Amino acid sequence: MKVVILAGGKGTRISEESRMRPKPMVEIGGKPILWHIMRQYAAYGFDEFIVCCGYKGHMIKEYFVNYYQNNSQMEIRLRDQKVQVLKKSSEPWKVTLVDTGLETLTAGRILKARKYIGEEPFLLTYGDGVSDVDIRKLIDFHRQQKKIVTISTTQPEGRFGALQLDDTGSQVLGFKEKARTDQAWVNIGFMVMEPGIYEYLGDGSTMLETTPFEHLAADGQMAAYKHMGFWSPMDNIHDREYLEKLWNTGKAPWKV
Repeated sequence: MKVVILAGGKGTRISEESRMRPKPMVEIGGKPILWHIMRQYAAYGFDEFIVCCGYKGHMIKEYFVNYYQNNSQMEIRLRDQKVQVLKKSSEPWKVTLVDTGLETLTAGRILKARKYIGEEPFLLTYGDGVSDVDIRKLIDFHRQQKKIVTISTTQPEGRFGALQLDDTGSQVLGFKEKARTDQAWVNIGFMVMEPGIYEYLGDGSTMLETTPFEHLAADGQMAAYKHMGFWSPMDNIHDREYLEKLWNTGKAPWKV
């Protein structure tokens, strides 16, 4: 199965970083979050990637074009203009970088990558979130459900305390941390899709998560794989700092 990664958005909510580079290239522990996501899939044996580029996509292309030399130890003889690789360090990945447009919405990005995906099932995720989802179990669940699409879902950890107010709404009766089980289920990416998804994408002028998903759900063609492990998006600078801290302290659950 090929892994399709949506990496074309502008990342406006983390503009402190995305003004200079596309959001998937924002680094955690010195490596782009895109690399972290790819490493997780590769750990399960999925090493053929299709990256849907858009905003500042040239930076993603440059990263992979120069990946081999930037991750190898080299001896350079300036006078002779000779370069010798002393120690190779690279990933056995096949990466297809598709320019899917600057303003294209997510449904359109998948359509523009269709000829590279082929008419076969594929994995799909976003280029701005990490998790310890077990990809093999996700695929097994998808096959059992026999739906066109399976999305991974979770209840995010509560970030805000919940207030208990009186009937007037003006007096605080109590305060408690909002438990994870009190949260709504959300789509965290890490999806499996059958070729039948193309029939729901229309002309690609909508977000995948709106009309296509609504129609799939109405037709009974969407399954939800519940994940109670780790997941974190990188929506803002605080998320990036949180993920950076986990990585630097050796407590990153997604590390493989």
